[in-house]
Amino acid sequence: MEKAEVEQTLAELAKTADEAVIYKAAGSLLIKAEKMKVTEDLNERKSLLDTRSTVIARQEERLKAQVKESQTKLQEDLSPVSGQSLS
Repeated sequence: MEKAEVEQTLAELAKTADEAVIYKAAGSLLIKAEKMKVTEDLNERKSLLDTRSTVIARQEERLKAQVKESQTKLQEDLSPVSGQSLS
């Protein structure tokens, strides 16, 4: 969601003239800023969000593999118990 906001803001900045007055939110204040600096900051933020997304995706894949491995092991451990007859 944040990445979409950053991308939308970058798209709007691209449409804006270089000499246009740009304001950047700082808490509840709007501060005058240079378009170039704001664009650089947003590109850096987007890069960070992309990296974070990649890391989270890798963690998710690792966790899925661990869950699958645990599930397989649990099924193997329970198989002999369920296969035994009650005499």
